[in-house]
Amino acid sequence: MARTPSNMLPLGTELPAVQLPDGAGDMYDIRHNLRDNGLLVMFICNHCPFVLHVADFLGPLARELGKLGIGSVAISSNDVANYPDDAPDKMVAFAAHHNFPFPYLYDETQEVARAFDAACTPDFYLFDGAGKLVYRGQMDNARPGNDEPVDGADLLSAARALADGLPVAQAQRPSLGCNIKWKS
Repeated sequence: MARTPSNMLPLGTELPAVQLPDGAGDMYDIRHNLRDNGLLVMFICNHCPFVLHVADFLGPLARELGKLGIGSVAISSNDVANYPDDAPDKMVAFAAHHNFPFPYLYDETQEVARAFDAACTPDFYLFDGAGKLVYRGQMDNARPGNDEPVDGADLLSAARALADGLPVAQAQRPSLGCNIKWKS
């Protein structure tokens, strides 16, 4: 299992303009999920053990963020020719199985992953209501096999500060997961 850290996109980066299809082919503009207090953008996939370790928590996380006035979207950017478990039709089933209350979008060209400088799955980016990046990195300390709780502590701390109008801590730890499966 590869262990790839986040690239840590600079704080203050503007939310890229993104329109992508979900697994069923319906188009979404991720700015439509930007709420008064922000938007969480997650890079995930269906097969990564790091994502599978937290997948059942992503729905409750998004619902908690919704209560804080923060929307959520997930994006899969993996090369599905070489990783067919991440194909769009399987994304639909994965989202349903894990009760995702947010769009799960497919980045076939991988241009969106490049715009975010995404490196791994899962990779998390929290933008404020004006579309400026305030947090990027790990959701919490949980990793497959380390017995840490999957509780979203780091990400939720940043989201609560954002919702309360407080500064988000600048000390942020990279996420860690499988590398994005880039096309050759």
